[in-house]
Amino acid sequence: MTPWPGRQQGEGVHLRRVVFVIFDGFQPLDLVGPHEVFQHAGKLSGGYCCQVVAPCAGPVRSGSGLPVHAGHGVAGLDPGGIDTLVVTGGSGVDQARYDSALVGWIAAAGAGARRVTSVCSGVFLLAAAGLVTGRRVTTHWARAEQLAREHPELRVDPDPIFIRDGRVWTSAGVTAGMDLALALVEDDLGREVAHAVAKELVLFLRRPGSQSQFSVPLWSAQPRTGPLRAVLAAIHADPGARHGLADLAGHAGLSPRHLQRRFTAELGTPPAAYVERVRIEAAQRALAETDDAVETIARRYGFGTAETLRRAFRRNAGVAPSDYRNRFRSTRENA
Repeated sequence: MTPWPGRQQGEGVHLRRVVFVIFDGFQPLDLVGPHEVFQHAGKLSGGYCCQVVAPCAGPVRSGSGLPVHAGHGVAGLDPGGIDTLVVTGGSGVDQARYDSALVGWIAAAGAGARRVTSVCSGVFLLAAAGLVTGRRVTTHWARAEQLAREHPELRVDPDPIFIRDGRVWTSAGVTAGMDLALALVEDDLGREVAHAVAKELVLFLRRPGSQSQFSVPLWSAQPRTGPLRAVLAAIHADPGARHGLADLAGHAGLSPRHLQRRFTAELGTPPAAYVERVRIEAAQRALAETDDAVETIARRYGFGTAETLRRAFRRNAGVAPSDYRNRFRSTRENA
């Protein structure tokens, strides 16, 4: 197996060994984003040495088709002496978690590592290796339900960008791996170094909000029946119109009580909550694409007042409307 030198050649600086695990079908940003954060931090502090391991050394095809060279295969890399283990995610994780050699190496490496981390669906590999039993974890919002169903021994929270539970850190999808890596650098080297890395890479040191501000709503299932399709068509056609229970029942041709039951059963959420979510989405688009005042947007989309919109926005997106606008507004050429 490849030995780990533990110290930078010619210097007495102790390096933190960060090992990234990839596999066929991994998400390339899960590797490249955090890798760049650690590399930039290493240039500032001399504190990190990064390695990439896969089932076999050599070219590894990512989920997007981009090939990445893994310097080591699991049969040739010592799983001992690792400071931080980073397991990537991606569509290939569904097959990789049944690779006994890979899972066994992750289990051995994670058992001795100071920190065990995952990006996106990489947590499925950590679970297969028995490294997160009983832990509070997160993953990409689209895979959280599957993770909770298949691993009832975990406490799955789909909302945070990343979660720390003891020595285990898990993060949401794709770019959230960079948020996680910055937090790990701050934990190791302090805020000043982490801030310098964030500034160099043009990142938030601590991104406000949660996954709900970015994800397609999990509640937007298609209704199974015609009356409810008519209700949804009316809501989406004009989010700011009157959409009380009686109004929606009129579109469906049902009694309000019957509509309430059927809507909740088919859509998984009550009518009022659905309407609020659709209105929030409409307000998000207006905030990102127009210069209209928050008060104007609130009236247009059925919130009445700016304060009502702010409360609903924080409840659904985790940020204030003004913060959302600053972060996501469209870039326009100056005249």
